[in-house]
Amino acid sequence: MSDRAARELRAETTIAAPPDQVWEALTDLRRMPGWSPELVRMVPLKPGGLKVGQHYLGLNRRKAVVWPTRSVVAAVEDGRSLAWDTRSSGARWIYELEPESGGTKVVHRRPVPRRITWLSRAFAPVFLGGNDAHADELERGMSRTLERLKAAVES
Repeated sequence: MSDRAARELRAETTIAAPPDQVWEALTDLRRMPGWSPELVRMVPLKPGGLKVGQHYLGLNRRKAVVWPTRSVVAAVEDGRSLAWDTRSSGARWIYELEPESGGTKVVHRRPVPRRITWLSRAFAPVFLGGNDAHADELERGMSRTLERLKAAVES
């Protein structure tokens, strides 16, 4: 069982709205569970709002399986980039915004900069159908998240 991710997960879309409008929706993390197929809730663990170093408790679910994650905000570049590291898995979740004709291109990526954690390597095969199958499911979920973000911003 490898401790390296097989690939970086990626999804992208173009939203017919300016970057500041997309950014406003994206950085309201209370709304994220409405877009993400796996996330139930993100709870800040420190005062101070969305900033580098802020800790979040994530509650995730897949069918009957529910599990917590601990994440730390790694980057906040207003109107451009938001990233957090999920310490329990070793993954980094990144949203990148770029203005383009007719709106904003949004790229959602999930690299694993170092290693998949032992906890994730043990948990996914038992509860999530395996690491590769869960990665495929996560990538589809990332596309779904962007579809839902797009629908919310454009409505």
